[in-house]
Amino acid sequence: MPYAVVMTNHNGVISSEFDNGEFNNNDFGGGDFGGGNNGNSNANNGDFGSEDNASGASNGLHAGRESSVVPGRFGEDLHVSVAKYSRGEAAAYATRPLLLLLHGWGSNEDDLLDLMRVVAPYNDAISLRAPLRLAQGAYSWFHDAVPNGDDLDRDMYAAAAAIDEWVAANVPEDRAVVPFGFSQGAALAIHVLRLNPDRYRASVALSGFVAPNIAKDISLNDDVLADLNTPVFFGYGLDDAVIAPYEFSAAAAWLEEHTWLEEKRYRGLDHAVHMEELGDIRSWFALHNISSGLM
Repeated sequence: MPYAVVMTNHNGVISSEFDNGEFNNNDFGGGDFGGGNNGNSNANNGDFGSEDNASGASNGLHAGRESSVVPGRFGEDLHVSVAKYSRGEAAAYATRPLLLLLHGWGSNEDDLLDLMRVVAPYNDAISLRAPLRLAQGAYSWFHDAVPNGDDLDRDMYAAAAAIDEWVAANVPEDRAVVPFGFSQGAALAIHVLRLNPDRYRASVALSGFVAPNIAKDISLNDDVLADLNTPVFFGYGLDDAVIAPYEFSAAAAWLEEHTWLEEKRYRGLDHAVHMEELGDIRSWFALHNISSGLM
């Protein structure tokens, strides 16, 4: 299943190798998917920075304070500029929902693609690169690994808006889209539903969290989402050492109230994904007619 990197205008890591039955987030191992642009031509030379981000005097309508972790302001405008497409430019299985893959902190657009060979080999997929550059091959959606409070609200909104903007510019309006994310990407797989609930068919959030929605200048469409009964798969490990247990509990409670939730908790699983979880996602996809369930 070859992939091609595509550079686009703006008009938590999971290894691609199995480790004792788990895809883990401790070291990045990007798969080799063949030709095309390597996607790094817009990267800055420094260790940190943003890639093709809009900037101005205000850095965006909802920009907040300066970050001490990743240079820039929480909530500054962001734009997605690099994506990796499955074969046929993600149009080989056009009658099925498109899987929109969102990686975690310190990873890139190569992450998650290998999982699709296990979860949904007969669906098209597009994997997006987060706009904030941490180092060569390592990117982030937020100005910290897991921001808190008002900072999280602002960064989550800016990143979700960038993703939604990219979808509007690059995916046909009549194509069903299912965000599929891990860690930061999982948080955003939920948040795009809150931003534009009518656009997304379902969502998969693995080891993710939700924004508290306390920033008074940011408005979301939670009431609209609650009326739609959008299917969401929310999975996480009970031994996760990155995301606090209360964050998972808060996310599950919020999702139960606002979506058609399938919550799965896995004993012995850290901040990672393993085969049992992938099997559960595959079954859930088949149940909701997102994929055929065939391998």
